[in-house]
Amino acid sequence: MYYGVGIIILLIGLFAYGKFMQTNNEIDKIYGITVVAPPKKFKDDPMPAIRQVNAEWVALVPYAYTSVNIPEVHFGTNSWQWWGEKEEGIIECIKYAKKNGLKIMLKPQVYVPGSWTGDLNFTSEQDWLKWEQAYEEYIMTFLKIAIRSDVEMFCIGTEFVKSSELRTKFWIQLIEKIRLQYNGYLTYSDNWDHYAKISFWDRLDFIGISAYFPIVEGLNPDVEQLKQGWVRWKNEMQQFSKNLNKKILFTEYGYLSVNGAAGKSWELEKDIEQRFINEKAQADAFEALFSALYDEKWWAGGFIWKWFPEGMGHEGYPERDYTPQSKIAEKVISHWYSKN
Repeated sequence: MYYGVGIIILLIGLFAYGKFMQTNNEIDKIYGITVVAPPKKFKDDPMPAIRQVNAEWVALVPYAYTSVNIPEVHFGTNSWQWWGEKEEGIIECIKYAKKNGLKIMLKPQVYVPGSWTGDLNFTSEQDWLKWEQAYEEYIMTFLKIAIRSDVEMFCIGTEFVKSSELRTKFWIQLIEKIRLQYNGYLTYSDNWDHYAKISFWDRLDFIGISAYFPIVEGLNPDVEQLKQGWVRWKNEMQQFSKNLNKKILFTEYGYLSVNGAAGKSWELEKDIEQRFINEKAQADAFEALFSALYDEKWWAGGFIWKWFPEGMGHEGYPERDYTPQSKIAEKVISHWYSKN
């Protein structure tokens, strides 16, 4: 008798899991923008301005901090951490988003001062286990908020190149733990040049890519040149999506508003304040991206990086930064996002 009941429960669970894993096909395009966590509370509701560019989703990013060689993850309770990165701030941001009819991806993300999550590595098993326990606590803290607040999508991690290869078992177990509690969409955000090496896409709902593909080198390529620059990457993503039967979501994408915006953005960032401001280069890069990808069924859209609510959270050079706010690119995005 008990054996039969157990089998029934297992079959129900597997049916629900299988049914859920297919639901990403119901989403045509995600018109999203990443909202920078503000250092302090909003004076006014920042979400109507985002709705004005026809966005339908926002990504909220409660950052945590990890040092290169120390297996710890710090978040939430630090006096120096921004209000919008703490639990209370994220809950408030979710309320604002829902009030304005926006769907949400909650994207807890780790910052490594002086380095990058892709290079995060530890020399001992003990240190890896300690870091993974701390990271899981961080993720589960914000997962609980996602569950309580009916957040539609959750991103389990961002650009952990070495960890995703060396510690695959950890990521699979983390996904399984999240699935037991959370009924929303799940994704992971991998770097543009590494996503094909991730082995656990089959357990997630979208193939998530931080899509900073170098499209065309040069200061001012025109839109046609930029569209041609997408051909290689487009073909590779299309085949990868087909092989896994999963849509590709740009968990981050965007361009600096400087000369050469569609080239190697990570190189441009190194001396960004010396770069020549070029809003048209940014706008043309967006125009080419949408022209190349918009009609592709395998492309699920994504979240533009990034938006400073009430102008808060920028690093001193918003006129050159990725934000499209009050720039030519804002009109381009509004046009394409209106096509739903």
